[in-house]
Amino acid sequence: MFETKVTKKLGIKYPIVGGAMMWISTAEFVAAMSAAGGLGILSSATYDTKEKFDDAVKKIQDLTDRPFGVNINLFPAMRAIDNNEYIDVMEKRGLKIVETSGHHAPAELIGRFKAAGMTWIHKCVGVRYALKVQELGADIITVVGYENGGATGKLDIGTLVLVPAVVDAVNLPVIGGGGVADGRGLVALLALGAEAVIMGTRLLVTQEAPIHPNLKQALLSASELDTMLIMRSIGATHRVYANAAAKKCAELEEAKADFMQIYEVIKGENAKRMYDEGEVDQGIVSAGQALGLTHDIPTIKELFDRMMAQAEAVAQKLAR
Repeated sequence: MFETKVTKKLGIKYPIVGGAMMWISTAEFVAAMSAAGGLGILSSATYDTKEKFDDAVKKIQDLTDRPFGVNINLFPAMRAIDNNEYIDVMEKRGLKIVETSGHHAPAELIGRFKAAGMTWIHKCVGVRYALKVQELGADIITVVGYENGGATGKLDIGTLVLVPAVVDAVNLPVIGGGGVADGRGLVALLALGAEAVIMGTRLLVTQEAPIHPNLKQALLSASELDTMLIMRSIGATHRVYANAAAKKCAELEEAKADFMQIYEVIKGENAKRMYDEGEVDQGIVSAGQALGLTHDIPTIKELFDRMMAQAEAVAQKLAR
């Protein structure tokens, strides 16, 4: 019932894509998403060497024979990243799905994607960016509305408007997200013209998510009111869980603190300690308003199967 252009092009069972999350999208987590019928995406920027990235790719391939993708990060980074090294590994391992995201289109990498026969998904924040990458040869466009966790861009457009605006503007399949946590959201996005949904926040509160149980419980107890926007002053607006670290970041921005003062609060090392040790105010964690629709901690397979059953029931109700 839910076979779409995206499920056919990517070879996946369900029109569900797991958002790539720095430090969290481990090999095991990505493999679980793909094995459950969706598309897991490995965050390449998590790995600081080509060898570590290669080990992660091989582990996913050992865990599942289902398709998965790799995110190539184009955002500014504190350490130098040569994305060609990640692509070398992808070619060696025969990977065929690449997602790019960041402040610009990867003009210098497109030739390599095409030469390797990869399906190129580009994640962007608005119509003009989608039109640009369509012109450059993207195969699929991903857009997420203002409700989403993580980078929100500068346009502040909600999912209900952003997704159909992009669908109307381009001639490519669109993956849409921002606030999707269940089958109702999936059907809504398909009704807006998307060919699949992308999820991140809901996946944090699953059995396989590699974060401390204390943080999972905090996110489970949160409502749709417990997120906030930070880092706008440094040109990197993110929606995050409203913990003490996020509030401290907002205070520093209000006080016009310099970048390094802000960085000491938001740096990834703090978040990683939070994920590993369970001190929920230690760092910032990207999370969207879908927290308000998160009520249990299922396995990813249970979540995806439940979403699809609910989506089918909703679609049948609408048809009646």
